[in-house]
Amino acid sequence: MLSPTAPAPQAHQEPQEPQAAWLKTYYFARAAFSLAWLLAVQHADAHGAAAAALLVAYPAWDALANLADARRSGGLGVNRTQALNVAASVAVAAAIGAALPDMHRVLAVFGAWAILSGLLQLGTGLRRWKAFGAQWAMILSGAQSALAGAVFILQARAPAEPSAATLAGYAGFGAFYFLVSAVTLSVRDWRRRSA
Repeated sequence: MLSPTAPAPQAHQEPQEPQAAWLKTYYFARAAFSLAWLLAVQHADAHGAAAAALLVAYPAWDALANLADARRSGGLGVNRTQALNVAASVAVAAAIGAALPDMHRVLAVFGAWAILSGLLQLGTGLRRWKAFGAQWAMILSGAQSALAGAVFILQARAPAEPSAATLAGYAGFGAFYFLVSAVTLSVRDWRRRSA
């Protein structure tokens, strides 16, 4: 039994501080990868081996990133949206590898994945909102990813031959939203420490 003068337990605060620090690191890392991917894909030969490797690497990285985040956030069993995202991203990396070099098929697969992964990211952001706040950018990013996926599917049906660079804008917006999330969490923590 606690004495009347004993401080109240900080059960909810203690685990959230390391988790908030992890999320900042995670968001910064995802922004850096998306930016590096965007720069690399713009300089890769549109139909060369480097472009093909980059197309497979994008969803493969997403799978690894979601797996790492889910493990740091209580495991895949607790984070079902991320568990689904890991499985979908692994399947899409394999599907893109199988679809190459047909860029129309690659773009259609990427578009379907952008819709699914965007909705799952939106779900993860909504789930985390209560505990951490500063998730509006992740929610907006998830919604925009789903919309971009629909555009990619429409583009895949057009006669014009798409290239890996067609997806550069997608990676750019991803980098922006992850960076905004990381900065927003950093500002929130700075304000709390200053208060």
